[in-house]
Amino acid sequence: MHAGPLPEGVQRVLVTGGAGFIGGAVVRRLLKHSPAQVFNLDKLGYASDLTSIEQLPQAAERHLLMPVDLADAAATAEAVRLADADLVLHLAAESHVDRSIDGPAAFIDSNILGTFHLLQAVCAHWERLPQERQQRFRFHHISTDEVFGSLGASGRFSESTPYDPRSPYSASKAASDHLVRAWHHTYGLPVVLTNCSNNYGPWQFPEKLIPVVILKALAGQPIPLYGDGANVRDWLYVDDHVDALLLAATCGALGQSYCVGGHGERSNRQVVEAICAQLDQLQPQGAPHGRLITLVPDRPGHDRRYAIDSSRITVELGWRPKHSFEQGLEATVQWLLEHQNWCARVLMQAGYAGERLGQRSCLALPTAAWKLVESRLRF
Repeated sequence: MHAGPLPEGVQRVLVTGGAGFIGGAVVRRLLKHSPAQVFNLDKLGYASDLTSIEQLPQAAERHLLMPVDLADAAATAEAVRLADADLVLHLAAESHVDRSIDGPAAFIDSNILGTFHLLQAVCAHWERLPQERQQRFRFHHISTDEVFGSLGASGRFSESTPYDPRSPYSASKAASDHLVRAWHHTYGLPVVLTNCSNNYGPWQFPEKLIPVVILKALAGQPIPLYGDGANVRDWLYVDDHVDALLLAATCGALGQSYCVGGHGERSNRQVVEAICAQLDQLQPQGAPHGRLITLVPDRPGHDRRYAIDSSRITVELGWRPKHSFEQGLEATVQWLLEHQNWCARVLMQAGYAGERLGQRSCLALPTAAWKLVESRLRF
């Protein structure tokens, strides 16, 4: 079974976070390979960019941007009403672990309160639909494997793995997963959930590991490698993830969750060294790029290993990743080499110069915050 046109009758799709990395890939796929009208609800934060969507000819007629922050309950409800969707794909989230360490409040607002407001609005919309549309309506919540915590040297995450989040980001996503399941069991909302491993590929905002390493190497700057570099992730090429998302959204069992991994388990050091090896071939004037690898202090609470068991989505829906890690990485490195101007532009727009994030501790609370804490501790 392969992701293709949407089921008959699904004419209007609401994508939250459609100006982000994964959301943008979903929007592009829908515009290219389905006749659906796509409503893109996005607060247009620092990592948002519409370039990849606006360059498609289909966007002019079938893509509508809805610049709404899910933290605004009234605006969210109005956007859901106007979209009048047959399918909702909920990808909007603050997603960078390092940023969640520096500023956890934004993750609570977006990932927990935002999901709550969306669920309230979508549930009201679904209850108003005529019976025929109610029966085909679905709400698909996209989450992360980080909600499961950290693995040892063996084993893999599956749909039955207990939740054990370790960062403000993963805790906020775990909370949103629980909310979605609660709305299914309490109100009957037809939901499907997926938990994915680390995504990579074209159009990723350059704060995540793979684009950071490529851009640092091209600039001849030190390539930061956290801790001993032995932390392991399961890497999933973004287009393969989109295949899985559309399958789960349209064919998955209601109330069910599906773990999606790329069969690309690598340590951070292996990833960085593989990038440097590719750049040595493509940009030999800077070789050997591996000389730039620099160990830096580890991230607080850095999970040691993630790995995904994708058996359920493979057996039930027939999904398998089409790209090996080597194939996906080669395509990503080549794309970034050809789009360095885009990287520079989005970084400038975001006001991010590639500096290290995620080193703040709770002891670094602003003075005003400490005063609030102290006032509440007084008897």
